[in-house]
Amino acid sequence: MLRSSALSLALGYVALGIVALVLFAAPLWYAWQVTIQDSRTELLQIDAQRLAEVFRRDGAEGAGSFIDARVRMQIAGERILLLTDASLHRKSGNLPAWPSNVPTAPGNYKVRIELGDHGMQTALVHVARLGSYNLLVGRDNALFAPLQTRFWYGLAAAVAILSIAGLMIGLISRRALLTRIDSIRQTVSAIIHGDLKHRLPTHLNDDELNTLSRTINGMLEQIELLVHGVRNVSNSIAHDLRTPLAELRSRLEELALIRPSPEQTFAEIDGAVADVDRVIRIFDALLRLAEIDAGLRRSGFVALDVADLAANAVEFYAPAAELKNIDLALRSDGPVSVSGDPVLLAQALGNLIDNALKYAPVNGSIEVAVRERGDGTVQISVSDNGPGIADAEKSKVMERFYRGDASRGTPGVGLGLSLAQAVAKLHGSALELSNGNPGPRAAITLPVDVTSPFALTATPQETGAGEAIASATLASS
Repeated sequence: MLRSSALSLALGYVALGIVALVLFAAPLWYAWQVTIQDSRTELLQIDAQRLAEVFRRDGAEGAGSFIDARVRMQIAGERILLLTDASLHRKSGNLPAWPSNVPTAPGNYKVRIELGDHGMQTALVHVARLGSYNLLVGRDNALFAPLQTRFWYGLAAAVAILSIAGLMIGLISRRALLTRIDSIRQTVSAIIHGDLKHRLPTHLNDDELNTLSRTINGMLEQIELLVHGVRNVSNSIAHDLRTPLAELRSRLEELALIRPSPEQTFAEIDGAVADVDRVIRIFDALLRLAEIDAGLRRSGFVALDVADLAANAVEFYAPAAELKNIDLALRSDGPVSVSGDPVLLAQALGNLIDNALKYAPVNGSIEVAVRERGDGTVQISVSDNGPGIADAEKSKVMERFYRGDASRGTPGVGLGLSLAQAVAKLHGSALELSNGNPGPRAAITLPVDVTSPFALTATPQETGAGEAIASATLASS
């Protein structure tokens, strides 16, 4: 319990409250002492002035009678009065003799005086000279002692109430906090044991723990999504690797059993190499995606001309378009400089063009456009007059290894659009898919780099973008 953060916090607040209470009471006590001292001095001076007037009016005998009368009428020990002659012989008053510890010089003194039956008392006395006579007027300091005692009792009671209230609040807060933490512990324990659907409980009140629970729930949702994604990718990898590996095993097993002619053997070896290349392409694509997701490829960012990059891509795919009698055209507003990785951008653009070539009809058309927009960005788009993508599949086609019904009979493993989306994300953008007129359109929007002149721009050939375009179809969907 002593290690409880709620109780420690409550006790800390109690300690701060007590310190604040003491700091508040200290000046009050000082003001009290000064006020009482001034009041006592003023009362003594008033008494002395009154007796001085009686002395001047009635003489020493009259003043002595007045003092004796006051002593008889007052409460015993309320005032200390003494009138002596020049030799300090007592004339009247309630003291038997002039106290030895009180000087005869006029002034105020704080001394201890023996007052008959009342014993020793600490008193404030005022000494005055009345001609050749000495006058001593005093008051017992214990007169205000009950008020001081009440002050200290009140301060002690305030400290006790503050301590008890703080302790009770700490215990209640600890119990409430432990209840919330226990529910969090149960949820986390369930997640540790593999149930990723559990979420931390939240309440209507938006306190610190509730905010933390919402943040952790968001993290758990992302973790669940990533775990399911990894699981799906693992299943997809296993499925897509099974086919080429099974074909490779079948070819090798057939070679071992039938021992064909050298020509047929070399043909089967070429097929086996193609199967191995297919497996390698899958792993290469996954490694590139992992590097992009980790942001490791940002070191390759340079200033480049996207119009020139698009022109190289169109030139590379022009022979493939001619084989299908497809019109592959480039629309560009001229040189536009951006900051990016030319190899990855070329690969992403190559995947988009390769997808368009797969699904565009014979004698169709594909347009690669580079258009500078008025908001300081440039958009690279690839559109064709193919069948397009259903709205329900637009979010799925960018998942890794996803292949829709329309792509079942086409080559690929379903990583092309995933790679393009990852490249766009690395460049602070996103792959936008839409169905326009007459067909589907894929676009990536990049910010224009106005600080880099084209004279210093790295060309695709200098950065290896040409090789990226040539290998863009390796993992396309």
